[in-house]
Amino acid sequence: MISIELIRNNPEKVKQAMRNRGADVDIDLIISLDLEKRKLQKSLDDLKAEKNRVSKLIGQYKREGKDTTELFQSIKGKGEKIKELEELLKSRDKELKDLLYRIPNIPHESTPVGENETFNKEIRRWGRIREFDFEPLAHWDIGTSLNILDFERASKIVGARFVVYKGPGAKLERALINFMLDTHIENGYTEILPPFIAKAESLYGTGNLPKFEEDLFKLRGTDWYLIPTAEVPLTNLHRDEIIEEEKLPIRYVAYTPCFRSEAGSYGRDVRGIIRQHQFNKVELMTYAHPEDSYNELEFLTAEASKILELLELPYRVMALSTGDLGFSSAKTYDLEVWMPGQNRFVEISSCSNFEEFQARRAKIRFKDSRDKKNKFVHTLNGSGLAVGRTVAAILENYQTKDGRVRIPEVLKPYFNGREYIGD
Repeated sequence: MISIELIRNNPEKVKQAMRNRGADVDIDLIISLDLEKRKLQKSLDDLKAEKNRVSKLIGQYKREGKDTTELFQSIKGKGEKIKELEELLKSRDKELKDLLYRIPNIPHESTPVGENETFNKEIRRWGRIREFDFEPLAHWDIGTSLNILDFERASKIVGARFVVYKGPGAKLERALINFMLDTHIENGYTEILPPFIAKAESLYGTGNLPKFEEDLFKLRGTDWYLIPTAEVPLTNLHRDEIIEEEKLPIRYVAYTPCFRSEAGSYGRDVRGIIRQHQFNKVELMTYAHPEDSYNELEFLTAEASKILELLELPYRVMALSTGDLGFSSAKTYDLEVWMPGQNRFVEISSCSNFEEFQARRAKIRFKDSRDKKNKFVHTLNGSGLAVGRTVAAILENYQTKDGRVRIPEVLKPYFNGREYIGD
């Protein structure tokens, strides 16, 4: 959440940031509500002070044997007015908070300005794109041919955009989860296995609510939701806490299934396992000191990139433009893996710095050793990686002319040294 102080003191900066994002936000309405709320608060404070003064005067009159009838009438009227103002202030405060919760983050100055993904900036590429002496297949054709991905039976069980992994396909998914976790733990991340359900308060903390409720699966009769990503429980591990400064940065890694309704994405990546309602992901999460958070963003991005490099999958790093930036993010790098069967790059990880946007919503702070004041931490997260998309990338990049799939070298220990899927 953006601070009301920033909007109040620098409205033009916020308005320009919203224009750069293409966000439809009425900043003037927010400023007007804030001003009204502060006026109400002053009137309420003045009235309470006057009521306290009269209360003391009643006590004095009683001690002096004077008539207090008029004073009691006066204080009664003030009590009713106080109650009226408190209700009005509560209403205005809710209106203001609802509007503030729907404002996206301010993009970092290094984020490319542009209205959509065509303005994203390529930062670097890694790996050699393989040249095939045959027409490479898409992963859904490979998986079906090898009988390791079953879309038809998944559809029978639940519907479209689900998959059943079978045999070596299930083992490949499981191997990747373990490989990713093992790698990140070796590099200093603490593994967390969180709940896969979160209450509404946790989703407000990360920015998923209230704006993106249609993208979530809610459990009927509760305020619980299936998590769309491990970012939600990992961010809320330290909600309402003051973290010791010397413990920063705190780095977590978690495997979870993720659940998304994919509202508004109809027609996009409908085939295969790129965009599904349920998928597995290994997530990286960092709580950082504000002065170090952009160094942490580079570290986190490099950590996610390392998985692709160890798997020898070609990829590129894209800095997202202001118009393509996620709601809570100030700056994001997308890692896009090459999919030869589709002849395109596909996003496999988004690595973002949210600065204090989530920490302000979730009240996650640290005590600054220099001025002893409590300040908001910066939160960062990124996929390390989306597991299903990694399976898809392996199937497409490691396919052979005879219809098999070569197992990446680093995954062979998880397959007891086996060379191919499809033998």
